[in-house]
Amino acid sequence: MFMRFQDWKSQQFLLNRMGIKQLNLAYFTYPGVQIYLTLMSIAFLSAAYFGGAPLALLMAFASAVIGHPVIWYITHRFILHSRLLMRYKMTAKLWKRTHYDHHQRPNELSVLFGGLHTTLPPIALIYGPIGFAIAGPGGASLAIASGIFMTMFYEYVHCIQHLGFMPKSKFLAYVKRAHLLHHYHDESGNYSITAFWFDALLGTYYKDASKRKRSATARNLGYTDDVAAQFPWVREASSTPQMGETSKSSIEGKTPSSV
Repeated sequence: MFMRFQDWKSQQFLLNRMGIKQLNLAYFTYPGVQIYLTLMSIAFLSAAYFGGAPLALLMAFASAVIGHPVIWYITHRFILHSRLLMRYKMTAKLWKRTHYDHHQRPNELSVLFGGLHTTLPPIALIYGPIGFAIAGPGGASLAIASGIFMTMFYEYVHCIQHLGFMPKSKFLAYVKRAHLLHHYHDESGNYSITAFWFDALLGTYYKDASKRKRSATARNLGYTDDVAAQFPWVREASSTPQMGETSKSSIEGKTPSSV
């Protein structure tokens, strides 16, 4: 039975105060993740029902595995870190919910997860047609299942990146360091979550904080008091009292070089 989001949120999960066991409990009891698991199971069963050539089905599944890092990078860099959504009343709340709140409160688990209304339609509309073109209805179902799986994987790794300790895994430690630099040093780089090769390819990857000036907008994403005066809708929908605050106060006693 699905837990209500408000009941889950009332537990106030703070990632910097959690361990892996606590994260796993919070992650798998999150209503959105439970819906992901249900829909992914249905998609896999649909793929089994429709069938198709094994190689084509494998390619359909791989389409999301390969495509997700690219789509995430493009979305993160060119949409979530632009002023496009904050400028319009119809999209300002969407931007606030999907990204601004996370940079304001990076340890709060309830604002880390993407909303289902922002994740499921792109998964269906992007990977479904690609999978169908590769392997028909079975391929479409398998590509959608893969898209849901990759979304869950990205969000789980993203959670780990905000835990209050360094993981023992070299891979997780590497992606955690890169992601914390994005949050606490300079947000105009390290846009990826697990595949920083795309950042490296496009010149936005960095691993040495000393070679970049600390950004004053890592926390507020450029939504300063001046910008809020012109585009007030994020401010009106926010409970955060000071919008123009710089990223310095968000470091919470840590610097990228110390984690």
